[in-house]
Amino acid sequence: MVGSFNQRRDTALTRLFERERLAGDARWFSLPGGSTLFDAGDPADEIYLVQAGKLGAFRKEEGQERQFIGVIRPGEPAGEMAMIAGTPHSSRVVALRDSEILALSREDFFAAADHDPMVMNEVARLMIMRARQGASRASTGDPCVFGFTAADRRGKIRPLIAKIARAMAEMGHSITLVGSEAASAPTEWFSNVEGDHEYVFYVAEAGETAWKTVVGRQVDRLFRVGHGDRPPPERPELHAADTLQEQQLVDLLLIQPAHLTRPSGSEAWLNATGATRLFHMRTDSVAETERMARLLTGRSVGLVLSGGGARAYAHVGALRALMEAEIPVDFLGGASMGAVVAAGLAMGWSQEETERRIRAAFVDSSPLDDIAFPLIALTHGRKVNSRLAEHFGDVEIPDLWLPFFCISSNLTAGGYQLHQRGRLRDALRASIALPGVMPPSFLAGEVLVDGAVMKNFPADIMRSLQLGPVIGVDVTRGRSLNALDIQMPHFLRWLWSGDWRKGPPIVALLMRAATLSTNRDVIAAREATDVLVLPNVDHIDIRDWKAFDTGAESGYVATVAALAKLTRPVTELRRAKISN
Repeated sequence: MVGSFNQRRDTALTRLFERERLAGDARWFSLPGGSTLFDAGDPADEIYLVQAGKLGAFRKEEGQERQFIGVIRPGEPAGEMAMIAGTPHSSRVVALRDSEILALSREDFFAAADHDPMVMNEVARLMIMRARQGASRASTGDPCVFGFTAADRRGKIRPLIAKIARAMAEMGHSITLVGSEAASAPTEWFSNVEGDHEYVFYVAEAGETAWKTVVGRQVDRLFRVGHGDRPPPERPELHAADTLQEQQLVDLLLIQPAHLTRPSGSEAWLNATGATRLFHMRTDSVAETERMARLLTGRSVGLVLSGGGARAYAHVGALRALMEAEIPVDFLGGASMGAVVAAGLAMGWSQEETERRIRAAFVDSSPLDDIAFPLIALTHGRKVNSRLAEHFGDVEIPDLWLPFFCISSNLTAGGYQLHQRGRLRDALRASIALPGVMPPSFLAGEVLVDGAVMKNFPADIMRSLQLGPVIGVDVTRGRSLNALDIQMPHFLRWLWSGDWRKGPPIVALLMRAATLSTNRDVIAAREATDVLVLPNVDHIDIRDWKAFDTGAESGYVATVAALAKLTRPVTELRRAKISN
């Protein structure tokens, strides 16, 4: 049993627990990593204090996945809100690592608190703070203890993890690497190591089975490390606390050979390891080492691009401005045409290649002029299919160098569909299938249409996938249709001018109706960004595929202006918000 509260705050609450422990009223127990302290609905007849380790609080709303809502560190209480209110617990609290806990009954707590008014003041302040943080979803805190365990037997992984640690140290952080020499250390030792450093890396090599089990019980997030140039082993060495797996806190890091052009077979690794996120790292790449350092320190940059038809050309100009400003991009996501532009960057295209390919696919000839008899849609969609195949081939999303997602709308299930796996062009085809304009996409028996129908600016999705700052470029709210846009054209003049290639006025009507988001949805999405870029695209018709230059210029100008307003580097924006 831990005999003191070293390296914890000396507060009225911790002093109360210490007195009650010495008097024999507070009971001590050990809670192994992954174990549940209490669950939602359990009676709240005790208050708990963490002596060593770390707890996590999770809440599940009806119809939603369980959400991670906060961490409870040494010297902090757990279960105080429900105990004081006299109601059952509303959340599940589990040990994120091996922990040591003191428990005091409700009656004993109130009796002891009567002799020290500061105790209730402290508890009240903590309850208010947690309530505010929970409402703003800012209570989870940054993970600071990471585990790296070898998933195959292809060699030592510690040298590569040490490179990431050095990159983090060069950022000014205190970090330590710990190997299997700590396998038999007591719980308090792990807690003290965490208290002495900003970041702790636990590294387990192939064959260190017992140590891997310990690592799985001591970390905020676990990375399984494999070698991406080979298929995964039939039985990967998988060890993690059930809580990490259940809460999707297990990632995959694939080591790739130097100078590899593109990964392959990554989907099989994801299936074999059950990982939530995938990251590639070439052994000789300084840029990818720095990217991992940004990821682990909350500095990774996510870029989200909205849908908007031809107005999404503004995204190309926004990319040019970001590259000129040397803003790193570590995660990519988008909807509809925004997804297509984001996918090009995820493919590794340069700015010049991006502009050339977008022009070839959408500007040189309209992608929507293969008019069909409108039984399902106004176009066949064949030109779009062939151009997606030409530019994206059979690349699968997990084989992209950067983590990427796009959104489509699932008419079968009645919600949005998140695409992070499978063939890239299939996901993009679903994401740009405007209802009535293009035939829907059919994947795994689901009917999928343009992502803009359900979620045209998925910045909130990006916020949920990574802790770093989010840059969003939104072209959804420009001035749109007026009476002139949907007037019946003079038929012969319409044909002679070539405007028929944009489609009849009903195309503009359908495109705008499909991409019209409510003010509440727009506000919620924009609030998820740290840098919001709003290009002026009022002058661009949503189906004017010739408007590349003016659209790109609007995106460039708006992005330059948004970056000029920042008072600190983009990579520091989220960390500044958390510290404030």
